[in-house]
Amino acid sequence: MAQSTIRVGIVGGTGYTGVELLRLLAQHPHARIEAITSRKETGMPVSEMFPSLRGRIDLAFTDPAQAPLDRCDVVFFATPHGVAMAQARQLLAGGVKVIDLAADFRLKDPAEFERWYKMPHACTDLLAESVYGLPEVNRDAIRRARVIGLPGCYPTSVQLGLLPLLEPAAGDLIETHSIIADCKSGVSGAGRKAEIGTLLAEASDNFKAYSVAGHRHWPEIRQGLTAIAGRPVDLIFTPHLVPMIRGIHSTIYARLTPAGRDADLQALYERRYAGEPFVDVMPAGSTPETRSVRASNFVRIAVHRARGGASDTVMILVVEDNLVKGASGQGVQVMNLMFGLPEDTGLNQVPVLP
Repeated sequence: MAQSTIRVGIVGGTGYTGVELLRLLAQHPHARIEAITSRKETGMPVSEMFPSLRGRIDLAFTDPAQAPLDRCDVVFFATPHGVAMAQARQLLAGGVKVIDLAADFRLKDPAEFERWYKMPHACTDLLAESVYGLPEVNRDAIRRARVIGLPGCYPTSVQLGLLPLLEPAAGDLIETHSIIADCKSGVSGAGRKAEIGTLLAEASDNFKAYSVAGHRHWPEIRQGLTAIAGRPVDLIFTPHLVPMIRGIHSTIYARLTPAGRDADLQALYERRYAGEPFVDVMPAGSTPETRSVRASNFVRIAVHRARGGASDTVMILVVEDNLVKGASGQGVQVMNLMFGLPEDTGLNQVPVLP
């Protein structure tokens, strides 16, 4: 049975994912925000830092040690890595569910987590229990979960782009060891912090790859694709920074097997995503744009055969808003599932144009 009012806490409400959670939850008919924490901004009204929320959010930021998080039904962690795993056990003991927007509960292997995030995992038992919060893959498990590791922004786009080709029911359609994910993100993906690389004079009128030797989203993508396929999947993943504020565009290349070359890939994608509220398979020949999903929870996907079908390479184009479906919107979608609500509740905002 759906819960009529969900009492929500947000730990770390001053970053871009935090303010995006506030924007979405302020429009949610069943959510009531009980607390928003920030050590540095304790006592400051939220609407003073974010005037866009004037008249919608009347709370002030609270010190995390004094916030009434134990009175919440669910707590979102919009914090750096390491914070959620330090507090999750106490919250869960009090019956509070946890949705982490950072990486504390994404990677199932503690050694892999330590390798990429440079810290030991503080609660491996909860890591084993946690559910990876990609609704299109783990919807039923999310409904039963107490703790969610929300996918990263790049991993969301790449996994949804490849999902129909890798599910065992589709058959052996692509080679699983030669996938290339060429991904671009807006500057907000780097977070709301002072950093030279994201200054206007550095990021504007510029385009660059980064973390080419290895990005921490790579093991997460590989883990997710392997789980989908039920066999090992490997890929080259290269992220790029583009001079826009928000949005992700992933171009994914895969080599088709003989069965894949004979398959109707457009029909395959349309069938797989026909019932998904936030995945839009574009008409054949389309090239989706990031502005078509800006400020919305939608993902738009187009499938192409290279050289007009004369090649054995399939190209999947995926666009999403990195702060919404790539983070906070997906978090609200997951919350809806956890509390028995229709998963699109509070998330049907039309994308913003221009």
